[in-house]
Amino acid sequence: MRYSPFRMERYQSTYEHRVEINLSESGVHPLTVRGLLDLAGGDGTVDDVLLGYGQSNGSDLLRKRIANLYTGATDASILVTMGGAEANFVSFWHLLEKEGKAAVILPNYMQVPGLLESFGMESTPVFLREEEGWQPDLDALGSALRDGARFVLVTNPNNPTGAALTPDSMAAIADLTREHDAWILSDEVYSGAEFKGPQTPSFWGCHDRVLATNSLSKAYGLPGLRLGWVAGPQEIMETLWGRTDYTTISPASVSDALATVALEPATRARIMERTRGIVRANFGLLRDWMDAQGGRFSYRAPDAGAICYVRYDADINSTEFAEKVRKEKSVLVVPGDHFGMDRYLRLGFGNPADELMEALERIRAAFDEVTG
Repeated sequence: MRYSPFRMERYQSTYEHRVEINLSESGVHPLTVRGLLDLAGGDGTVDDVLLGYGQSNGSDLLRKRIANLYTGATDASILVTMGGAEANFVSFWHLLEKEGKAAVILPNYMQVPGLLESFGMESTPVFLREEEGWQPDLDALGSALRDGARFVLVTNPNNPTGAALTPDSMAAIADLTREHDAWILSDEVYSGAEFKGPQTPSFWGCHDRVLATNSLSKAYGLPGLRLGWVAGPQEIMETLWGRTDYTTISPASVSDALATVALEPATRARIMERTRGIVRANFGLLRDWMDAQGGRFSYRAPDAGAICYVRYDADINSTEFAEKVRKEKSVLVVPGDHFGMDRYLRLGFGNPADELMEALERIRAAFDEVTG
């Protein structure tokens, strides 16, 4: 095994608290504890939470509330983890041991691709097609599965593009993996942060070889709770749970308690209403700013999440530009290089509106300096 650096997370972790404005985040502006309890209508507190070890796979009530988000799931189908990162890691660990070769839909959140590289596991890229609304090349996916891929990695809605898979794309992925008896590992953290229409459906339930991961970080605006989960077949959940004995042992007791509050159905609905309000309003600001710059940017409007994947027209490498903006303008953005695609930026827009506009004007000034 060798260590393959997770470039985007290293970049964010190093600088996100050392700039004046952070547009590298992909979720909406976080709630406070008081804000969450206010949305719960005062129905909840953490004052009496015992600061000991909690139930290590998540409290019974929390797992029941998560299970209610998946048709036909029970609390035995759910493992609570320390954030979506641990959910993805224990799922990957199981599939690495049992299944082997992967097909990776790209661009993607690069945690699991980096783990595949670190563990020397063979993988086949399957690219999303920008000209088709960031939908997957299904012929390439079929070829990867015929060549022995045993699981498919997908993020839906996608990171970095914010695009949701169409019903036809989801059905095709389900059919292909069912045909080849392969697994789907689906990271669904942006589901619920849609601009309009219904929530993006989960791959859960399309067949019995699905691991669906999620967390409270993105669509819920609660990243500081570090609370995530895996939904999967009951017969393997104890195996996944056992793997957390080697990682974090248990979720934090306070996080479990606050997550249980957040996932009470009425409170969850209020949280999602807040999130959707932020992404709708702020994308309008970002869109107007981009459109006013004479063709400097091209983009597809995201379906979900507080991120827009932007192609820019300037003769500068994306990492070089991100570093210029960080050092000279004290704004952090994610370069497309972190997704293997130069001349793109991933711009987060979940910040308070005045902060967002200030950051965008600094980015505009940086581009003006580059283009003369």
